[in-house]
Amino acid sequence: MSTSGTSSLSAWWARRPPVAGAAVLATGIVSVGLRSAGHEVLSAIVLVVAGVAWLVLAADCVTRLLRDRASGPTEAWTPDALTAVAATTVVGTGLSAQNWQPLAEALLAPAALVWPVLIVIVVTHWRERMPGTVFLGCVATQGLAVLGATLAKAEGVAWLGHTAMVLFWLGLVLYALALTRFDMRQVWEGAGDHWIAVGALALSALAGSRLIAANGPDLYLWNSDDNGVLRTVTGAVLILAVAAYVVLLVAEVARPGTRLRAYDVRRWATVFAMGTTAAAMLSVGIAMDISWLATPAEVLLWVAVAAWLAVAAGAAGGAWRAVRSTGRR
Repeated sequence: MSTSGTSSLSAWWARRPPVAGAAVLATGIVSVGLRSAGHEVLSAIVLVVAGVAWLVLAADCVTRLLRDRASGPTEAWTPDALTAVAATTVVGTGLSAQNWQPLAEALLAPAALVWPVLIVIVVTHWRERMPGTVFLGCVATQGLAVLGATLAKAEGVAWLGHTAMVLFWLGLVLYALALTRFDMRQVWEGAGDHWIAVGALALSALAGSRLIAANGPDLYLWNSDDNGVLRTVTGAVLILAVAAYVVLLVAEVARPGTRLRAYDVRRWATVFAMGTTAAAMLSVGIAMDISWLATPAEVLLWVAVAAWLAVAAGAAGGAWRAVRSTGRR
């Protein structure tokens, strides 16, 4: 690429919103869903894409944080910054599914270190009538729970399972609090990130299913009563996620306008929600021995894959147009 082309690409990248990190989150969860459905080769390919995108996101986050040390906290401390934590945990979960436990553990560590700082900063800056990004606190927290529970089972580490359980309940509390700050008008007017409300519920159900799967003869984490409560809550959260999915889908069809025809970077959040709902249904079906969930989950999974391809094409086209436009200035 020429020097002018490189500078144009850099200029375009600098102007992109922090929520673009949802692209990594969406890609990673699609890989997790494909793995749960038995599509191992395709899952590995998508995971590689997610991994490369995560490296770019990580480098960008470090650059922004270093820059903010001089200029003061800006977008690096907004709710959108939590997408970096959530994306890291989802990629780590995908790596664990591929039996790359050391890499998964390496991703868990920085996510766990950054999460409490961001949660405190973000939650204390909540305001009334916020967009779907208000649910990112729940998403980041449940992402840690999913990865923690997954590694607890894979490595036989009890304290990770217990910690993941605490994060699971905390994530549900954060969801309830975020719901009081969410602008309900976004259901009709949102540009894509309002779907995080669905994704947060679905990721909570996924976390619950991983906790259920982690408990067993090889790793006894809690008694049968606790396990019964966990199963009930996980099932209820999944039902709520599917119900919210249907509501938002009906809203999209009823008032599409130009929102579904024009690419918007916030549509990555929509893909994330669709992919997570499918992955959660698959995981809950396996953990709770509900075999009939596999069929609707498979359908939703391929819907998510189609949405991922559509948004990826839109992103590529938008980036190309933006780079060309910047280059002509």
